[in-house]
Amino acid sequence: MQPVNGLGAPRRDPAPSRAAYRLHRLWLTPLYRRLLRVGLPAFLMAMVAGIYLSSDARRAALVTDVQDMTRAVQDRPEFMVTLMAIDGASAPLADAIRNVTQIPFPVSSFQLDLPALRAQIEQIDAVKRAELRVRAGGVLQVDVTERVPVLVWRIDGGLFAVDEDGYRIAQLTSREARADLPLIAGAGADLAVPEAMAIMAAATPILPRVRGLVRMGERRWDMILDRGQSIELPATDAVRGIEAVIALDKAEDILARDIDVVDMRILDRPTLRLSETAAARFRGTGARSDTKKQLVAGN
Repeated sequence: MQPVNGLGAPRRDPAPSRAAYRLHRLWLTPLYRRLLRVGLPAFLMAMVAGIYLSSDARRAALVTDVQDMTRAVQDRPEFMVTLMAIDGASAPLADAIRNVTQIPFPVSSFQLDLPALRAQIEQIDAVKRAELRVRAGGVLQVDVTERVPVLVWRIDGGLFAVDEDGYRIAQLTSREARADLPLIAGAGADLAVPEAMAIMAAATPILPRVRGLVRMGERRWDMILDRGQSIELPATDAVRGIEAVIALDKAEDILARDIDVVDMRILDRPTLRLSETAAARFRGTGARSDTKKQLVAGN
């Protein structure tokens, strides 16, 4: 060591020691810094938590404390639901929804499983769609799209009100229960409800005489009128068939005559089938009662 300023004091070497140099270089390594700053504290915390939770009693106490804290938050007044509001449903349907859901109010909004409640409500035949949400004031809002009956379907199992999609809404005890709705009958009639409604709409001029539509072979319709008359419609373009019958009736008044059947299965060749009495009278021979005469309309 050389003296400093002639005082004889040794000069300190500014170079770091070998160990200090290596530690400094190691500290500059990103992985090493991350291990010291994150890995080591995490390891110590995990070790302390493992030691603490190694006791069954401490684990049970911790679970109980967490559950108590959760309930304390969930049961706060601002999270409580106290009533259900139902919009878009008739009074009987609203009562049915309340009976199906059976929610024990007041209840925490955290305990309401809205998707499950929606599935329950949509299982009701009269409900087409339901939307649920919890709104301010602790109200469970249920917005319902109710199925609207448009026809009465008669089948072997009884009478059913059906909507525009042919979906069964409810079983009826008698025809008089929904005498305001048109009647359809036969297997497969529910699958052709849109066509039946179109036929009924086209038959407006004679609608007071219409008793209903019968599905024949699950492929076409027969329209049943009063006085035992029927109109046999084609399998395709049935609306055009009923329009042709109405035009013939306006021109020739055919539905007022003694005719049992107007056969429109072939649109270009409408056929009239006389009643038994008219057929016998037409033949003028006192024919047997089971004789029926077919005449081509217009001939």
